[in-house]
Order: sequence, then structure tokens, then C-alpha cells
Amino acid sequence: MKPRLDYFPKAPDQMKGLLAFNRSVEDSGLERGLLHLVKLRASQINGCSFCVDMHSREAREDGETEQRLHLVAAWRESPLFTPRERAALAWTEAVTRISEGGVPDDLFAATREHFPDAELVRLTMAVSVINVWNRLSVSFRAIHPVAEQPSGRAE
Repeated sequence: MKPRLDYFPKAPDQMKGLLAFNRSVEDSGLERGLLHLVKLRASQINGCSFCVDMHSREAREDGETEQRLHLVAAWRESPLFTPRERAALAWTEAVTRISEGGVPDDLFAATREHFPDAELVRLTMAVSVINVWNRLSVSFRAIHPVAEQPSGRAE
């Protein structure tokens, strides 16, 4: 697979705005580890290999364990996530899949138990910005760095 388009230089003003939005999410006060989980889960749902690769690497660099990273896709069945992380992951899934039924009232209420109003807005912004990055990367086929051959074994 080859990239379709290098989108950064094609819309520099919009990319500067997106980078500023992204920075504001990073600086929002939400825990860095929580943001990694949100980015990774949304990227998995959206099938964005570039972002799954990048955010799993960044999470490991910040101390996240391999086991938890492997289990993000199956977080409901794993005891390794805190109630706050579970709330964020459920919210991430609903907001990412918003066309499949919106965000149910019971999920909103359950998420508010772990995220006060201002944090819930910040969490929603975090989900929103990673969805923008996913859509750009998938649409224009951003390619993650290749460290392994298709056989699955590193060279």
C-alpha cells in the first residue's frame, strides 16, 4: 500500500489549527495515560494503522504495559482498567461510532460519575481530535514506519 497524499503541506493553515487543537487536548489536564488509551481505542475502531502504531509506541514510552495495550480492544473483558478508564473507553467508543445510535443517556450519566462536566467536555474533545487524525490518515493512507516484514518477523 502506498500513501495517497501528503496532506500537511496541502492545507497548512488548517493543519496549524488542527495541531493547536491537538496541543490544547494534550494540555487539558486529563491524564496522559488516559489520553493514550482513548487515542488507541478510537484508532482501533477506525482501522487507522498509522495511529494505532504511533499511539501504542507513545504509550509504551510513557510507561504503559504491553499487556494493557494488547487488551485495549477487549477492555470490557479485562480487569486491568480502572473504573475511570472504563468510562473513558466506553465514551470513546460511543462518540467514535456516533452514527450508530448516538450517545445513550445511560452512558452519559455513567461517564459523568467519573468525569465532572469540564473534564467530560475535554474528554470529548480528545475523542474528536483523534477521530480527525484517523480520518486524515485513513483517507490519505498514511503509512506507519515498517519495522517488520509481512511474515510478522522482524528483519
